[in-house]
Amino acid sequence: MSFSKNSAADLATGATPTELIDQRLAALPDWRGEKLAQIRKLIHEALPDVVEEWKWGKPVWSHNGILCTGEVYKAAVKTTFPKGASLDDPDHLFNSSMEGNVRRAIDFFEGEAIDEAAFKDLIKAAAHANGEAATKKART
Repeated sequence: MSFSKNSAADLATGATPTELIDQRLAALPDWRGEKLAQIRKLIHEALPDVVEEWKWGKPVWSHNGILCTGEVYKAAVKTTFPKGASLDDPDHLFNSSMEGNVRRAIDFFEGEAIDEAAFKDLIKAAAHANGEAATKKART
């Protein structure tokens, strides 16, 4: 299955974002599909009311704003946190996109275990940061 960069075209098929993510996982029968599925599961465990979206041709998880995206490359599965630079990362999960002032990412590689507790904590921290930003915005 082809996944365009135009999410409107993907959504025009009538598929929901959750169905598009399911299709993406099914189209990746190797370790990358398993890793992305594990990441998705951990996000849902951390925040059961997380919203799944499909933007820029990739999975996006939101809670009062975008938490992270799920990107698949030949050698890595990447989760990009658009506000990652402002998050505490005591377990040093962020290992990519470190040069910017705003976003941070985690590249997951084949055979590499995910620190599940630390990843869930990072998801919760991103949700908390989004919630604070939404509250601040509502006050103005």
